[in-house]
Amino acid sequence: MNEPSAAYAAPAENRLQGTLVSERPQERLEALGASALSDTELLALLLRSGTRGQDVLTLAARLITEGASLGGLIAWREGDFRRLKGIGRVKAVQLVAVMEVARRVLRAPAGEAPHLTRADAVAAYLQPWATGLEVEKLWVLCLNRKNRLIKRVEVTSGTATSALAHPREVFRAAIRESAAAIVCAHNHPSGDPTPSAADLAITRLLREAAQTVEIALLDHVIVGRPAADPAGRGYYSFREAGIL
Repeated sequence: MNEPSAAYAAPAENRLQGTLVSERPQERLEALGASALSDTELLALLLRSGTRGQDVLTLAARLITEGASLGGLIAWREGDFRRLKGIGRVKAVQLVAVMEVARRVLRAPAGEAPHLTRADAVAAYLQPWATGLEVEKLWVLCLNRKNRLIKRVEVTSGTATSALAHPREVFRAAIRESAAAIVCAHNHPSGDPTPSAADLAITRLLREAAQTVEIALLDHVIVGRPAADPAGRGYYSFREAGIL
C-alpha cells in the first residue's frame, strides 16, 4: 500500500497538547473510518494537496468558510472554486464533479415513492433540484390515487425571474402520465418564496384548468431557502394560503 501523501503532513511546530494540529486525514480514515473525519478532513482528502505556505487542511477550511458550510459548496460552480488561491482548473473541475455526484445521491429515490400531499414534503423533495439554480424552473409532480409520486416532469426552464407555463403544458404532462392528481412547484432563485403577481395569476389559471380536466391540483409550491424567506420556512404554499 502506498504511503499517505506528504501533502497531508502539517509543520512539526503546529502541535497542540502533544498532537499534530493537522493530523493526516488518510491515516485517520484508514484507522478510524470515514465517519470519524471532520468536514475539513474529508474535503482535504478530495483536494489532496495544498500550496506553498498553505497546507491542504487550511485550504479545505477556507473553502468551507467561504461556502458557509460543506453543504453550501454543493451550489458552487467552477469559477467559484477557482476564486480561491490554491484551486486551479483541474481541482475546480474535480470538485464540481464531486458536488454533482452529491446532488444526484440526494435526488435518488429510496424505497417507496414519496407521499406528496404536504407543502413541506414537496419543498424537501425538490430542494436538491432547486439548490444552486440561477433561473426559475416549473415542475409538475404527477401523483397516483394514493398521492404518491409517479413522475416529476420539468415543464419549463426560464430566465432569472420567470418560468411560468401555460396550463395546457402542465396538464399535458399530467394526462400523459395518467396522474390522478398533481402538485405544481417552481423555484425562486433569490431564495425568497414570496409569490409574485404572475405567480398568483398562473395559480388561478391552473385551478380553473384542473376543474375542466378533472385532475386534482393539490397545491402550487414555491421553493426557496429558509434564510431568505421572511417567514423562515423556505417555501410558500398556495393551498395553505387559501388560494387553492
